[in-house]
Amino acid sequence: MTTDQQTPDELSEFADLMRREEEFPGRGYGVDPRVRRARRRRGWIITAVVFALLLGGSGTYIGWALTAPLAAPDAVVSSTPVGAAPASATLAFPSQGAAAISVSGGDAYLGPTASGIWATSGTDEARAMASLTKLITAMVILDAKPLADANDPGPTITFDKADHDLYDEYYVMGATIARMPTGSTMSLRDALATMLIPSASNYAEAVSTWAFGSQGAFLDAARRWLSAHGLTGTTIVEPTGISSRNTSTPADLLTIGKLAIAHPAIASIAATPSLSLPGPGGMSNTNTLLGVNGITGLKTGNLGEDSYNLLYSATLDVGATEPLTVVGVALGGATRDSVNRDVIRTLDSIRAGFQHVPLVSEGREVGSFSTPWGSTARIVVADDASIFTWSDTPITATMTTTTPKTYEDGEIVGSITWTAGPNTTTVPLEVDGTIIPPTEWWRLTHPSELGD
Repeated sequence: MTTDQQTPDELSEFADLMRREEEFPGRGYGVDPRVRRARRRRGWIITAVVFALLLGGSGTYIGWALTAPLAAPDAVVSSTPVGAAPASATLAFPSQGAAAISVSGGDAYLGPTASGIWATSGTDEARAMASLTKLITAMVILDAKPLADANDPGPTITFDKADHDLYDEYYVMGATIARMPTGSTMSLRDALATMLIPSASNYAEAVSTWAFGSQGAFLDAARRWLSAHGLTGTTIVEPTGISSRNTSTPADLLTIGKLAIAHPAIASIAATPSLSLPGPGGMSNTNTLLGVNGITGLKTGNLGEDSYNLLYSATLDVGATEPLTVVGVALGGATRDSVNRDVIRTLDSIRAGFQHVPLVSEGREVGSFSTPWGSTARIVVADDASIFTWSDTPITATMTTTTPKTYEDGEIVGSITWTAGPNTTTVPLEVDGTIIPPTEWWRLTHPSELGD
């Protein structure tokens, strides 16, 4: 049989294909099976040759495509998150009379004038000091008869009949007094404590006379002391404050308060709630705010209705690195209770003005990375952030980013720094997600996305 002859099986297959061609014309069923097989063989051969050419030798397309460098992922960075604007603080001052306040240790927050006269209400006219005078009397006495430290008792004073008679004189005038038996003795420190803590007027005159020899000499010394400290708005005509001609301005009284807290003995005495001594007996401090809201001193004074005064000191822990030292004065209050309430409100309003301002929450997206092959990752804030500041101090923010090395989840890629007054807060930025390399197929089919 020659090669042109067909076997019965081939003839049967051909007849079957012809029938299909009649049913489905144009689909190539009528082509001789040997021709179809030959065509398939030629296609396989061509495909094999193409792949052989592609795979053959170094520097082929496949080798290049699979190893060519990729462009860095595209980065998009949004605007820097600043956080909500802090609320403005409002100082609460008395609605009547006059007040002034000074804050030391807070200049970085409150401004360079805070430790001088930071804020005031009412006018700075001179008003009756009442028993605030006794602070001046004590400091003038200690200028002449200094104590070595806060606990030094100093020299001993012996009270005579003239001193004893002062008890009755001031009792008639309605002043505060303490017992002073004839012939009794007391240390200078204890005598000053009796003058300042219960505000005993008879002790103020007796001790100032003892220190200078006469009231005239004391008043001369007091006027020199006032002049030396630049207290031109203050007038003293007697040592107790019972005279309405003993006057001072809010500004001068702030200076007097600072001088008092800087004097170890006076600061210690003014901070004492109560004491008991032979002679005068048990005594309570007229400043009932001691220990309340951080108040540490200093002196009360009043001459009756609408003439209640308080010169006070306080240590305020507001959350800053160091507590603040406050010296304040309230003059011309309606009652002692109303003055106390006003001072508490003032201190509370200072505390409330210091705040931790929220800036950003962990996970906040600030940017992203994307690639041509569809892999993406986010740039997010790695932690919560807040900043401590006063009132509505402006907050600025700076964001820096770096090019990642791995583009893997958790890699640090920059930071944000916020600044408000003296404080800064910095949090890192990190990659959220991982940039996955492209597949080999993507590399082979996207030559234009590959580098040289």
